[in-house]
Amino acid sequence: MRLASARTLALVLALLPGAALAELPDLGGREITVVAENAYPPLQFTPPQGGAPIGWEYDAVDEIAKRLNLSVTYASASWDAMIPAVSEGQYDMGMDGITIRDDRRQAVDFSDPYLRSEMFMLVRADETRFHDQASFIATDDTLIGAQPGTTPFYVSVYDLLDGNEQNPRMRLFETFGASVQALKAGDVDLVLTDGASGQGYAAAEPDKLKLVGDPMAGEDFGFIFPKDSDLVAPVNAAIAEMKADGTFAALTQKWFVDYPRSQQ
Repeated sequence: MRLASARTLALVLALLPGAALAELPDLGGREITVVAENAYPPLQFTPPQGGAPIGWEYDAVDEIAKRLNLSVTYASASWDAMIPAVSEGQYDMGMDGITIRDDRRQAVDFSDPYLRSEMFMLVRADETRFHDQASFIATDDTLIGAQPGTTPFYVSVYDLLDGNEQNPRMRLFETFGASVQALKAGDVDLVLTDGASGQGYAAAEPDKLKLVGDPMAGEDFGFIFPKDSDLVAPVNAAIAEMKADGTFAALTQKWFVDYPRSQQ
């Protein structure tokens, strides 16, 4: 579920199996406008130092455009306005970590899934009080670190705590990196993270961090288009090719593992 005002993506990323590969069409330099919120790192966001928005989805759409011979102009809109605007044809395509849901299909068409997102529990390497979601819930003296307004924040509140967003067991941080530093320092006991990023942190410091439990909050992301858009089929063909040739795997490494750690 894409949560409004999310500021970071702390979800596990797993590449989805692609459909049978088909020869990609040449769309002859067709001009399209793609809209994003630019507030959902690392999928799409304005970097702290300023400048043009960047992220996983920007790299993916740039590559899709290159393979299909599209000319892309990017626009920005709020999350709440995005789906209605695409539905009304103000934009040709939208990207914002949008969960594929049947109710949304009434307003827009979706591409095939390009990311599957799940979250894991990142804890200190010496943690023994809990080892999965159930055992964490059974404890009452542990603290969770998260960014307010993010998916991990809401999953923490509603899946691991009592649904009270003011629960005193929740500690809030401005960045995901700050929450990980607090975890290592012993100021909190758990941070929910995407699996790719969490594996990167745990592999870099196995004496300090580890992942525990099964994945949580699985969902599939897709690009959106106006209903009956003729872009859906060629974009799906490009998605399938990019899954098969490792392009998406490389983007996942770049944005969900290497980029977060480079900002510490």
